[in-house]
Amino acid sequence: MWISLFRLAAKIGIICDMRFLARLVFPFFSNLTAMAAAVYFVRGFEIAPTLRSFVIVAAIFTVINVFVRPIIKLILSPLIILTLGLGIIAVNAAILYLLDFFSTDINISGLVPLIYATLIISVANFIIHFSAKKLYKE
Repeated sequence: MWISLFRLAAKIGIICDMRFLARLVFPFFSNLTAMAAAVYFVRGFEIAPTLRSFVIVAAIFTVINVFVRPIIKLILSPLIILTLGLGIIAVNAAILYLLDFFSTDINISGLVPLIYATLIISVANFIIHFSAKKLYKE
């Protein structure tokens, strides 16, 4: 039944490109894992301890990363170039701060937890994406 609904949606143009859907699903699970790591390792970075809260926060974070992050990177590109790429940390911290602003399920208490959580989420996402690309090549 779900397959026929999916085919019908594809025929009428609701689902245009499977690659776009894959570009949302994989980062969602990657962000979910990275958020769990940040909650575990960073004191002061808290998400309400329910699966629903984690899923909502990861979904909002994924949407911000897909649609808002390119705009922020474009605006801050001179800073990123001047700092030889370290300005990306500022972009990631701004995105995490936006997530804290938009979601009531997440609480970041201070600048230090924000920076530590940014670093952990960035490293976790880098490792997950790098290993996934390596698996796709093989």
